[in-house]
Amino acid sequence: MQFQLSGQKIEVTPALRNHAEAKLDRLNRLDERIVGLNVVLSVDKLQHCAEGTLKVPGKSLHAAATENDMYASIDLLFDKLVDQLRRYREKLHDKHPHEVREARQYG
Repeated sequence: MQFQLSGQKIEVTPALRNHAEAKLDRLNRLDERIVGLNVVLSVDKLQHCAEGTLKVPGKSLHAAATENDMYASIDLLFDKLVDQLRRYREKLHDKHPHEVREARQYG
């Protein structure tokens, strides 16, 4: 999986990078065929924002989280991405067997 972490108006410290990389395990456990994840961290006045785009075969999932603490916003972002990935996988498995076969061919 390709992982990119960048910052707008904020320097991405090694501690922030380590915290985000530690959260990647949850996504990899749900689906090993994830193509890539792009996370953008930004600060707007007192609000710390984390936005992420998760690319899976056939779809892109996007989530954003805003908190007072950057670590909390990263946690919330990954919680939202896990929920979206879980719903996407269930939808493919339950209702669309044709798309499941196509997704497995690409993966």
